[in-house]
Amino acid sequence: MSGVETAARPRRNVELALLLLALAVSVSANAMIGLHDGTSFEGDFWLQTVLLAVASLAMHTVLRLRAQHADPVILPLVVTLNGLGLAMIHRLDTANTEYGNAQVRWTLLGMALAAVVVWFLRDHRHLRRYTYISLIVSAGLLIMPLVPGLTAGEINGAQVWIRIGSATFQPGEVAKITLAVFFAGYLSTNRDLILLAGRRIGPLQLPRFKDMGPMLAAWLVSIGVLIFQHDLGSSILFFGLFMCMIYVATSRVSWVLIGVLLIAVGGFAASRIFAHVSVRIDGWLNAFSDEVYGRDFGGSYQIVQGLFGMANGGLLGTGLGEGRPDLVPFPHSDMIIAAFGEELGLVGLFAIVMCYGLLITRGFRAALGARDSFGKLLAVGLSAGMGLQCFVVIGGVTRLIPLTGLTTPFLAAGGSSLLANWIIVALLLIISNAARRPVLTTPLGPDAAPGEEPASSVPQRSRGRRDGLRGARRHPDEETLTQGVRQQ
Repeated sequence: MSGVETAARPRRNVELALLLLALAVSVSANAMIGLHDGTSFEGDFWLQTVLLAVASLAMHTVLRLRAQHADPVILPLVVTLNGLGLAMIHRLDTANTEYGNAQVRWTLLGMALAAVVVWFLRDHRHLRRYTYISLIVSAGLLIMPLVPGLTAGEINGAQVWIRIGSATFQPGEVAKITLAVFFAGYLSTNRDLILLAGRRIGPLQLPRFKDMGPMLAAWLVSIGVLIFQHDLGSSILFFGLFMCMIYVATSRVSWVLIGVLLIAVGGFAASRIFAHVSVRIDGWLNAFSDEVYGRDFGGSYQIVQGLFGMANGGLLGTGLGEGRPDLVPFPHSDMIIAAFGEELGLVGLFAIVMCYGLLITRGFRAALGARDSFGKLLAVGLSAGMGLQCFVVIGGVTRLIPLTGLTTPFLAAGGSSLLANWIIVALLLIISNAARRPVLTTPLGPDAAPGEEPASSVPQRSRGRRDGLRGARRHPDEETLTQGVRQQ
């Protein structure tokens, strides 16, 4: 066994120990719900337990074989969140719904896709070759719900679904991945052009108008999703994803201020023009108003019922299976955070938020360690997008911001979201594997393979932390890389 494999073994052993703990948490949650329902150890319980354990251990085995240096914390965190979601969705199932069984199937498919991505995509830098193809694919995915014959029509007020046989799928969930690939490829290649000096106003260095094309394009995409698909959540997510990535790439506050101005103008116009946006804002501002509260399944009714449920849970919660989250509209999807808040209380809800925080920071840590700007931006974009999605969902449930209809990653029912988020996890694992892989000491020539690293006597992790985004090192397949990450 080589020295590299020997050094990687403790990391995978830590992952295995944490993974067993994650499975124990998931199984215990499911057992507690079964004890309340009187069905604790029947066939569904054992089937779900075995399938989740086998799929998780299979994913762990793939990492041992193909990504030995990947972050050992990411997979256990995701399995914990996914397992808790399975338990709660199963708890909310009734005689007329089978969300729990469907969620198990989607979980297995998502983990299988993640394993395939890790197995065949050994180096994330291969994705940089498909920068503009990713843009074309993103446009196609966003248009699909509007195409006659494919569209599933409006579901819960949004037209974001396509119908495949008897099933429905949300292409926009995959579009957030392809858009992140495009943004990372474009910004890592054209950073110097974007940073060309424009007019200075006080301490702010404004970009030139012709260099604002990417931001305007992202703004138009988000507004288009809002106009044609009536999806406020995805509109915020797409534009926020781009804003995070361009700020990391340029470190210019002026870009953030321009982005905030654009989204404020677009949001104000949408609230005045489109009824579905004004209804959500009215329901947020006047949640306890008699006039608004009387709407059946209106936004305010949903928010108020969720707030009452979380208030009923208090600090420690009513206990799994002991609350009444079924009184809240769509408790298995939009409002699953309210269901956890009622039955696990504020302490349990903070634990879930902490898991998301750890997952997002591990993605940022992978970005810090990556030695190419494309990998840094891609990891930041995927992690920030997940964080933004969590903020939008939890903020809507707690009435901090308007309710948008986005799903909580890994917890809420929804096959499209689950598949996309497992692919995101696979990409983060691949990037973290490249970031933590020991550098080779043998100098490489110009014909080095894409997965090989340039020689250096500096340890990889310290090099990544010291250099950050601006210190990406030249690679034979990325001759233009350092042009986009030069020292400011």
